Amino acid sequence: MTENEIAKMIIKAAIEVHKVLGPGLLESAYQQCLVHKLNSFGFNVEKEKPMPLIFEQVKLDCGYRMDILVEQKVVVEVKSVDALNDIHLVQTLTYLKL
Repeated sequence: MTENEIAKMIIKAAIEVHKVLGPGLLESAYQQCLVHKLNSFGFNVEKEKPMPLIFEQVKLDCGYRMDILVEQKVVVEVKSVDALNDIHLVQTLTYLKL
């Protein structure tokens, strides 16, 4: 399955979760439900996947964690906000670089 096909299924699952739960919950609640839904689709899903930071050839455990990693291909950053800001995009792009 390609990254785009996986992404379409993730979006479908996220919409289903949001339709059932509605707005106003913590990110952790949406994350747990989304992980459950993606598992039910048969995906290999890792929650709170540790992501080390490499600085000057030294691998540092700084506590960074990806919210969800699907099939070792697609990073999902769960947000429970009124609107996305530039910092949210920057955060995700930084994860991809690291």
